[in-house]
Amino acid sequence: MSAASEPAAPRRAGRRVLAAVLWIVAVLVLVVVVFLVWAHTVMMGERSAALQAWRDDAVQIETVDDGAFVITPADATGEGLVFLPGARVDPAAYLWKLSGVAESTGLTVVVPKIALNLAFLDSRPITAYTAYAPDVSTWYVGGHSLGGVRACQLAGAPDAADAGVTGLILFGSYCANDLSDSGYEAVTIAGEFDGLSTVEDIEASAGNLPDDATLVVIDGISHASFGDYGPQPGDGTPTVDSDTARAEISAAVAEALGR
Repeated sequence: MSAASEPAAPRRAGRRVLAAVLWIVAVLVLVVVVFLVWAHTVMMGERSAALQAWRDDAVQIETVDDGAFVITPADATGEGLVFLPGARVDPAAYLWKLSGVAESTGLTVVVPKIALNLAFLDSRPITAYTAYAPDVSTWYVGGHSLGGVRACQLAGAPDAADAGVTGLILFGSYCANDLSDSGYEAVTIAGEFDGLSTVEDIEASAGNLPDDATLVVIDGISHASFGDYGPQPGDGTPTVDSDTARAEISAAVAEALGR
């Protein structure tokens, strides 16, 4: 049989396969584009709260080249906290609350800019963050929401001890990996009206922390109260303002750490 008389069915089947492949590729490209747009739609920090932090004489705030912040208290103890932002929350949204923590505890606080604004997609080791404050040798690692979950992973990594990690400070968050035998000093601050990391969720994961870990539930605050970026879908409604939340969070961390 000549090529000219070759049956048309195989050619039609080939075209259908090609069309299906092109359709799948187009769908995958669309999914990636939608994800990137979503990841870059960041919950920005409220300008008034950020300005209050910059004006706080009790701390000094430095902006690092890649968008990270270093908060150094006037009475720095030589210890530090690497604090990972929640999903799609701008690091600046935490400046007001974390400047209070730095002031009350003496901890130098590093708030890094996260890849694609999602801590799980940032593969850098803990030393990439601690390098922002080279004078600090002893570190807590922590974060808010999914940032805290990622912080637990970093605390469980083989290089954590070499980096000087000795403890965890979690805001509206919990550990998904087992650190119960780590010997870390662990502090979890939960919000009464947190609708995204509820007190019950946090208590259910408490077995992943050392037995002497501290859990403090603060009355009147929600998930978004740990930062200053406005209401968040699915969250509860806070009954205290940002300044009150800042004071309560700072005092709770300081007391838990014995400062």
